[in-house]
Amino acid sequence: MKHSISARNVIMGTVGLSVLSALSGCQSNQEESESAKADTQNKFIVVEQLSDGKYVVVEEMPTTGPSRALIRSKDENGTTSERIMNEAEMKALADQEYKKMQNGKSELNSEPRSEGLGLGGTILAAAGGALLGNMIANSLMNNSNFRKNQDASNKSAYHRSANQSGSKGSSGSSKKSFFGNSGSKSLGSSSSYGG
Repeated sequence: MKHSISARNVIMGTVGLSVLSALSGCQSNQEESESAKADTQNKFIVVEQLSDGKYVVVEEMPTTGPSRALIRSKDENGTTSERIMNEAEMKALADQEYKKMQNGKSELNSEPRSEGLGLGGTILAAAGGALLGNMIANSLMNNSNFRKNQDASNKSAYHRSANQSGSKGSSGSSKKSFFGNSGSKSLGSSSSYGG
């Protein structure tokens, strides 16, 4: 049995590898853009005060309207009160906390010490991208202490599911493709080119 490699077979193989490479790159770029979109989408959040005075996000959902927050706090008698914080108030608080963070004076700059954050830190961690824009959201997400504090202060199911879908490539069941991208889908069956 004689095997010969023709120019046509080499070209077909090269084209096939190029297409697979392009498809793998598109998939990872799409996942990154979906994650960035979730960070900058307007949100409705429910923030609850803990017994130590810190705050955590207990509910979070995307909204088509302006961002807003329901703040639940308890007085010294244990009576719960609720108030709505509008987008302008949230933005002012998030901006103030972001400036503290840039000066190294925010609790978001350090490792989380306990559950929850101050109200400004909680608002910035939960909705900073939606309130302050993409550039600030990207700079925040590049800060590992910010991400750890964000996870420590956000107990909503939406936050957990958004983080899991954003980190699909790190799960144990994903496969590493020839081109270095993670993926769990196979683009075709095994076959030979030419023959």
